[in-house]
Amino acid sequence: MPITPRSVAESFGVDPVRYDRNRPPYPDDLIARIAQGSPGPRLLNVGAGTGIEARQFQALGCTVLGVEPDARMAEFARTSGVETEVSRFEDWKPCGRRFDGVVSGTAWHWVDAVAGARKAAEVLEPGGRLATFWHVFDLPKPIAQAFATVYKRAVPDAPFDFDTGKTMLELYQRQFDLTADAMRQAGFDEPEQWRYDWECHYTRDEWLELLSTHGGMTALSDDRRAEVLAGVAPALGDGFTLPYVTVAVTAKR
Repeated sequence: MPITPRSVAESFGVDPVRYDRNRPPYPDDLIARIAQGSPGPRLLNVGAGTGIEARQFQALGCTVLGVEPDARMAEFARTSGVETEVSRFEDWKPCGRRFDGVVSGTAWHWVDAVAGARKAAEVLEPGGRLATFWHVFDLPKPIAQAFATVYKRAVPDAPFDFDTGKTMLELYQRQFDLTADAMRQAGFDEPEQWRYDWECHYTRDEWLELLSTHGGMTALSDDRRAEVLAGVAPALGDGFTLPYVTVAVTAKR
């Protein structure tokens, strides 16, 4: 069966331990800026996953409630100390609860932007902030080309376009603009876009572990996933340094 966006969204919980161990945290300056700019410590974490960003906010003294549609991811988050309820955010029932901030790390693209912004506005205290943020990166060209070649061979019906001629930041900008427009429609103050540049060095094995957690890989069968990993491994050499950009689209209620 072709890989669809929904099947990708529902596949991340196939191995929550590996996901939590390998997915990078968010820049400390970003987390602190959100926490310090909120009117209080109560945060709602949409698409909480295994609790990666929730634990970062907890370390700064915030209380965090996670909302996560994948029960497997939510269970892991609970075991890591993050109270988490299982639901799509659009269907989630706040039951009168209010928050000082609504945050979402690398998950808001799975939420209906307009419905999500409106629900966030409903549960936020006056002056509360909606902060959505993503990691964005471009692989070195030899690695990207090797990955595209082996992936198209292993998954010929995959709905991914590897030849857009654009950087990932250019492609993500459409999501950033959509998110900002939805915030405006929901009555938020004028949205801001924050950018944080950083880098991380990966050994070959570390990158293969991280790659295994990416959308388009988690939805594959074990055999196809192993084929892709084996095919891309030679292009990694002993490892490489990957430049990241973490972008937040955020606005106050």
